[in-house]
Order: sequence, then structure tokens, then C-alpha cells
Amino acid sequence: MKDYLEKAYCMNQTVRIFAACTTNIVKEAQNIFNMWPSSISAFGRVLTISAIMSCTYKNGEFLNIKVDGDGPIGKMTVEATDGKVRGFVQNPGVFLQYNNGKINVADAVGAGTIEVVKDLHLRQPFSSSSEIISGEIADDFTYYFAKSEQIPSSVGLSVNLDKESKVVSAGGFLLQVMPGCKQETIETLEKHLNEMKPISKMIEEGYTPEEIINEVTMGDYTLLEKRELKYECNCSKERFKKGLKSIGKDALTEILNEDKHAHITCNFCKKEYEFSEDELKEMIMEL
Repeated sequence: MKDYLEKAYCMNQTVRIFAACTTNIVKEAQNIFNMWPSSISAFGRVLTISAIMSCTYKNGEFLNIKVDGDGPIGKMTVEATDGKVRGFVQNPGVFLQYNNGKINVADAVGAGTIEVVKDLHLRQPFSSSSEIISGEIADDFTYYFAKSEQIPSSVGLSVNLDKESKVVSAGGFLLQVMPGCKQETIETLEKHLNEMKPISKMIEEGYTPEEIINEVTMGDYTLLEKRELKYECNCSKERFKKGLKSIGKDALTEILNEDKHAHITCNFCKKEYEFSEDELKEMIMEL
């Protein structure tokens, strides 16, 4: 089944919710980077909320999201637009456990900041940030929305692994209160969110985005939009050629004289690109 997101209004259109299945996206990331349990558990959650956030903006608007903690995972970076995501993590080989054997994501992420840069096709990109308050990712983005965007929100994210530490399911939701929402509605939602089945259990049991929405909203919702989600890298040899030319004639000449070729690996998908001696000479001539 393809990954997808459902958007809905609930509580008399005073609350909106986005719910997503991102199993294939997170599996793709684990395969690309050969990620260990704590790394993929954290990075998969960042990929999921990034995919969801990209669907809260207009088509073509672009997000760059960085979760920069002082834990062993290091910085996690995701680019997202229109439900398409790609990203990379500083250290994919992290596996920490709690005493009960559960995967320790919080200590693997550590303390630090979340930074979100939005290119909304205005004069300049807009940047906002907040602290990492727990390292569990969902709590951190709940705090980000409240502090940096002044939107009362609830975020639920989960990545489930099998006994061989392979991704078997992933997904989550973003619930946001809209202007005009009554205080009693907010209190009812808060109480329900604290008492309902955990999102990790929903994802483990194979809940669809529609079923997640039904669970979170207590059945009070109207579906509005369905969007496909996927891991997609837009790298190409032509893009890397432009990047090489941007370093200037002198730097390219130095590469030509010392190495006779240029070998580039994409950070986001690990695809490799080779530029021969003749191709380097041609770029130098073009400059």
C-alpha cells in the first residue's frame, strides 16, 4: 500500500487534523542509510512530521527542517514539499535502549533545537525555531507549533521495528486548534488525547489514516483531502554540474590537476555521480 495522508475538519470545523501512513518512506530511509534502531526511530518520526507539515502549505511551497540535538545521532535534516520528502542524518548507526529493552530515542537525540525554514515564494524564506524539550520528536514538535507558530497542537508519531530491527510500520497525526474553537472543546480533546489508545499502538495494529482520525476525533470529523506521500530525491548529474561550476574556475582547475576527475555522492539518496577529466575541462572552458 502506498503512503498517504488524510486531512479532515472536526468539532464543527474548529479543529483540523492530518493523519498519515509513512511506512514506505521510513523503510526507504532505513535502506538508503543502513540505519540502526535509535537512529531510524528518531529520523522516521522527523520524516513523518515533515511530510505532514508539507501538506499544510500550498503546492510548491518548500520546507527545510533541522533537528539538531547533542545526542549521538547528531543533526537530522529533511526537505519536504507537496508530500515528498528526502533527508539525511549525521549518524545513522545509533542504538540505545532503556532498562526495559525499549528503544531509547530521547537520549539518542539529546538537547538542542528544531529549526524550520519555509520558502513560501515571498521575498525571503521565513525561519522559526524552538528548543528540543524531550528528544521524543512528537513532544518537541507539539512545543514547536505552540511556541514558534502560536498554534495549539498535538503531534503523535510512531515507528515500529521487528525483531531484526527492520521498519514494519510508521505514521502519525497533527491535530491543530483553529481560531474560534471553544475552550470546552479544547478541554474535551485534551482529556481524550490523554486517555485514548497510544499512537504507537494504532500504528502497530495497522490503523489507516482514516482510522487514526476517527480514533483521535471520537468519530466527529469530515474528510477533506487525500494526498500521496513518498520519499523522493530530485538529485541529478546536471544539478551537481551546476554545483561544481559554482565553486569557480580556480577550484575546478585544482580538482582537475590533482584528481583528474570528480566523484560526488548525494547526501539524500547515496546515488553516485562521476565527472570525467574531459567533463571537468569542459566546465572550466564554460566558465
